[in-house]
Amino acid sequence: MQAIMLAAGMGKRLGKYTKGNTKCMLEIFDKTLLERTIEALVSVKCIDKFIIVLGYKGENVKNFLLRECKNPIIKKIKIEFVENPIYDKTNNIYSLYLAKDLLMEDDTILLESDLIYDYSLIKRLIKSKYDNVVSVAKYQQWMDGTVIKIDKDDNVIEFIEKKDFNYNEVENYYKTVNIYKFSKVFINQVFIPFLNSYIKAYGENEYYELVLKIIAHLSRSNLKALDVSDIPWYEIDDIQDLDIAKCIFSTGKDKLACFQKRYGGYWRFENLLDYCYLVNPYFPPKEMFDKINMFSEKLLTQYPSGQYVECINASRLLNDVDEKYLCVGNGAAELIKELGRILKGKMYLPKTSFNEYIRCFENCELNLYDLKVNDFKYNCSGIIKEIENNDIICLVNPDNPSGAFINKKDILKILQKSKKLNKLVIFDESFIDFADEKDRYTLFDNKILEEYNNLIVIKSISKSYGVPGVRLGVLGTSNEAILQKIKQFISIWNINSYGEYFLQIANLYKKTYINSCNKISEERNNFIKKLNTIKGIKVYPSQANFLLCYLENYDSTELAIKLLNENIFIKDLKTKNSFKGLNYIRLAIRTNEDNEKLIYALKKYLD
Repeated sequence: MQAIMLAAGMGKRLGKYTKGNTKCMLEIFDKTLLERTIEALVSVKCIDKFIIVLGYKGENVKNFLLRECKNPIIKKIKIEFVENPIYDKTNNIYSLYLAKDLLMEDDTILLESDLIYDYSLIKRLIKSKYDNVVSVAKYQQWMDGTVIKIDKDDNVIEFIEKKDFNYNEVENYYKTVNIYKFSKVFINQVFIPFLNSYIKAYGENEYYELVLKIIAHLSRSNLKALDVSDIPWYEIDDIQDLDIAKCIFSTGKDKLACFQKRYGGYWRFENLLDYCYLVNPYFPPKEMFDKINMFSEKLLTQYPSGQYVECINASRLLNDVDEKYLCVGNGAAELIKELGRILKGKMYLPKTSFNEYIRCFENCELNLYDLKVNDFKYNCSGIIKEIENNDIICLVNPDNPSGAFINKKDILKILQKSKKLNKLVIFDESFIDFADEKDRYTLFDNKILEEYNNLIVIKSISKSYGVPGVRLGVLGTSNEAILQKIKQFISIWNINSYGEYFLQIANLYKKTYINSCNKISEERNNFIKKLNTIKGIKVYPSQANFLLCYLENYDSTELAIKLLNENIFIKDLKTKNSFKGLNYIRLAIRTNEDNEKLIYALKKYLD
C-alpha cells in the first residue's frame, strides 16, 4: 500500500505562518504537519511508499526531508515527489492528476497536507472492511468545506458542495476529513477515468471532491463512509484553526494553559464538558430559542436601541424596578469596570471575590479579607464592624468561588449601618437566583433602592439566565450621581440586538426560569451528596450554581489536566489570590447526566 499527500497549495489564509513555506511545514509543538503525517503512516506498518505532490516552496519540503529533518522515523518510508509547476493557477484536482500514474500502481491512502489528527485515524482506515472509504465526522458548527450524506449501510449517497449546503439538513450531514482509502481496482477502473473526463470538461482549477461527487451517484461506486467523529482531528485553514488545533493536540500543563487563556468560546470543542464557566443549563427553553431564531435576520441586520429602551426592558425583568434606577451593561463585567473607574476610597471585599472587582478598582485601596479563616462563610458581625474603617463594602452574594451566602436579614443590617455612616455598599447578586427557594431574595426592589441611596446592586443576566453569549448585566441604584457617571462612559450601543430582544421577551418565560433555578438548587444538593461519597475531597456549602472543593491528597492542577484529557474542564484555583499554592477547585452545577460523568471521573482519580 502507498499514500499520496497533496501539498502544492500556498496556504495564504495562514498569513505569516506560511509566508515562506507550504502548509505541511507548519509546526505545532515543535513538529511539522508533514512529520506527523509520516509518523502516522509508518505506525500502521503496511505503507511502504509516500508520494508528495509539491508546488509552492516545494524545495523547502525536499530539503527538510532529505537533509534537515532529524526525525528518525522519516527514514522508515520511501518518499517520492511530484511537481505541480502551475500550482498558483490550478487546484487540487490537477495536483492529483499529475500523480495519476503513481496513483494507479497500488492501493492508496489519499490525504491533504493541512490536517492534524490522532494516528489511530489512519489505523482505523486501514483496518476498515471496506476497500474504498471516505473518512468522515458528524457535522459540527466549526466545520467548513465538503459534506456528504450516507445511508444506513454506510454508503456515500451524495457529496454536497458549499453552494448547495442546507442548514435545515445539518443533522444528516457528515464532514469529509479529507483522508481516503482507495483500492487499486477502484482507482484504475473508476476514479482515474472520471478524473480524466472531468479535467477535459471543466479544466484544472477544480477540486477532486467533485469527481467523487459524480462517482457517488453510480450504483456500482461502492464508496463507503467511515465515521471517525470520536478521534481528534482538525483541518488548519487559517490562524484561528491553528490556535484551536494547538488546544486539541497539546498535552499536560500546555493543554490546560491553552484552555484557561481562552476565557470562553468552548462551543468550538464539541464534546467538552465545561465545569469551569458558570451558566444556567436549564434555561432558556427551546420555545424561546425558536422565537429568537425566527427573528434572527432582523436582529442581525438592524441596530439595537440605546440605554433608554434597554433599561425599560430590564425593568420588566427585574420586578418592575423603575428604569431611572437602572443601567444595562455588556455583561456585568462592563458595569464593574466602569464602577471601578469612578469610585475612590478604601474598599472592603473578600480575597476570594470575583477577580474583576480586584482588577478594575484601580482608584481604590483594596482591604482584602480572607473568607478561608471562617471556613468560607461570611461573618456578618465582622463585616459590620469593618464598615466604619472603609468607604466601600463590596459583597458578592453568593460569593464566587466559595458559594458563601448572606441572608436578607443580615444584608439589611449591613445596609442600615452603612447608610448611617455614609458608606457605599456594592452588592453583586449574580448567583442569588440559584439559592434554595426559601432563602432566595433580590435587592432589585424600588423600596430598598429608594431607602438606601448608598446601595449599588449588580446582576449578571448572562449567568443566571444561561445566555453568556449575548453579554447582559444590570446595575441598579438610586444614587443619581453615580448612575449618570457610569452611563456617561459606556457606549451608545453597548447592547446588541440579540441582547435587547432577549430582555424584551424573557419575562414571558418567568415561570420556566424560576423552575430552572429550582432545578439547579435540587441538583446542587444531589451533587454535594455524591461528591461527599468520594474520598479525599471536601465540599463547602454553597447557594450558587457551583461548588468549592478542597482536594486533601491530590494536586488540583494534575487533576485538572487529567480531567481535560477526558474532555472535562474544571476551574483550578491554585493561582487565585486566596488559594495560592493550595489544592482547591471549583465545579459548576450542570445537568444530572453531565454531573454523573464528572462523579465517575473524579472517583477514578481521587478514590
